[in-house]
Amino acid sequence: MAYEGASLDANLAAAAGHDPELVRELRAAFLESATLQVDLLGRSRCDGNWQVAAMRLKGLAASFHADGLLLLAEEALEGVPGDPAIIRRLHTMLGDLAIS
Repeated sequence: MAYEGASLDANLAAAAGHDPELVRELRAAFLESATLQVDLLGRSRCDGNWQVAAMRLKGLAASFHADGLLLLAEEALEGVPGDPAIIRRLHTMLGDLAIS
């Protein structure tokens, strides 16, 4: 997953005009938003809530070209609410992104 983090950093740097402080702020905001959506997915018990959270996560991932996260969000869209396997994989992805 190191590539995913490097790709995210490159896209954040391009968006921030290579301002290191702004990159840090954008990265923190990205991770906070993604974490919120994954938390909502984990608490979803109906198709509607699951779909909304997965679509938001997909949109966020697409905005920053976080391809691995995008693929997992698409997988969630095809899955069932509360699927523990996809939730675990999303948490792993976020953990990898947080430390890369």
